[in-house]
Amino acid sequence: MDFDLVIRGGTVATASDTFKADIGVWDGRITALGEDLPRGRRELDARGRLVLPGGVDSHCHIAQLSSFGVMNADDFESAHVSAAFGGTTTTISFAAQYPGQSARAVVAAYHEEARKAVVDYAFHIIVTDPTPAVLNDELPALIRDGHSSLKLFMTYDGLRVSDEQILDVLALARREGAMVSVHAENDGMMHWVADRLLAGGHTAPKFHAMYHVRAAEAEAINRVIAMAGLLDQPVTIFHVSTAAGAEVIRAAQGRGQKVFAETCPQYLLLTAKDLDKPGLEGAKWMFSPPARDEADQAAIWRALQTGTLTMVTSDHAPYRFDETGKLSRGREATFRQIANGIPGLELRLPLLFSEGVRKGRIDLNRFVALTATNPARTYGLHPRKGTIAIGSDADLAIWDPEKKVEVTDDLTHDRTGYCPYAGLTLEGWPTTVVARGEVLVEDGTFHGTPGRGRFLPRAAGEAARPTGHLPLELDPARNFGARLLG
Repeated sequence: MDFDLVIRGGTVATASDTFKADIGVWDGRITALGEDLPRGRRELDARGRLVLPGGVDSHCHIAQLSSFGVMNADDFESAHVSAAFGGTTTTISFAAQYPGQSARAVVAAYHEEARKAVVDYAFHIIVTDPTPAVLNDELPALIRDGHSSLKLFMTYDGLRVSDEQILDVLALARREGAMVSVHAENDGMMHWVADRLLAGGHTAPKFHAMYHVRAAEAEAINRVIAMAGLLDQPVTIFHVSTAAGAEVIRAAQGRGQKVFAETCPQYLLLTAKDLDKPGLEGAKWMFSPPARDEADQAAIWRALQTGTLTMVTSDHAPYRFDETGKLSRGREATFRQIANGIPGLELRLPLLFSEGVRKGRIDLNRFVALTATNPARTYGLHPRKGTIAIGSDADLAIWDPEKKVEVTDDLTHDRTGYCPYAGLTLEGWPTTVVARGEVLVEDGTFHGTPGRGRFLPRAAGEAARPTGHLPLELDPARNFGARLLG
């Protein structure tokens, strides 16, 4: 036998091409693309189906404690089983450092949690306490170990860092070769609005959408882009939700700045009206930034179509609707006391396929780019992940583009206990999912085992490489010889 596995007769799609081909797999990698390949030890019939790269979800929270002490619902086993059922075969989740913690100890603890991983994975390191020891010793060593992406928050008590600290981390990333991703919202604007809402007795979940004012997103995105431009350090903006935020990013890209950006299905399909439910029921639709309105939805779709936004991630942050999750502060909790986040790992790809590809908003190749190829490229995993090519890992999903699935609260395999998209009927579904040549999901049955997922050490890659165009003030050739960057 020439192959361990042959996927035969499908329509293969990458970020750039669509073609009919058999795919031959040996020892977990793609070793042949062609017509009438020799038989393999195992054969999968993909005639009449699409064969796409396994999804790369570069923004998901797994086994992570929130900033006010609530553990989300999924561990690596349950999250990764859910991911596999939805066609995702690689995750990048977070190792979250909180103030006073050692970044190296935190990363070690998350690696221990990930011993139950089912699909391959990497980590972004959340940096909330960039002390001299963290900046000068721990982070450089962790980046060299293959943790080449860092995340910063510009809001939230216990998470946010100052502008000066942002510049310190950007300078470190530039020196060591890492990507910096940012949750960009203006903390002062939000605090000001929240204090006045609560003083007026406006405590219900629906006011969460009012507290996260649109201007807070656009202002913070503009500010962090200005800081990144000062240092000539590429950045990624997480979960863009507003037309104004997307416009700031588009303008920076037009100036030649390396700014990458993502959005999530919730900003394409949900609105602030979904939070307007009796009692605390609206908490099921609380995430940050919040859902906006129909005009913002339309603007985000346009930003995906035109390439301003280059990735669609899940921001999977599952909290049960009980005292272990959303209701940990009791039934009288205000919108400031409810854990933010919704599940999304499993439905990320089916939602975008149904609402994007099937409804003509994006084509199949852009779907692959947004959900697999671009995340892999941005975070240093391409071409091992995110594409179908000779030598790439055999991470593949066979899709039935006609299959209709009604979303219910018990459809998905995470541990949240509800689904914010219940009631939708989706068209198009991954029926067979393969990871490194192993069939994980087939006809609704899971065949994988906990612990088979591997850590993916990575260099940052081309996306994180500076452009070489420093502004006058930091360019020694023009600032009278002052060297301000290492």
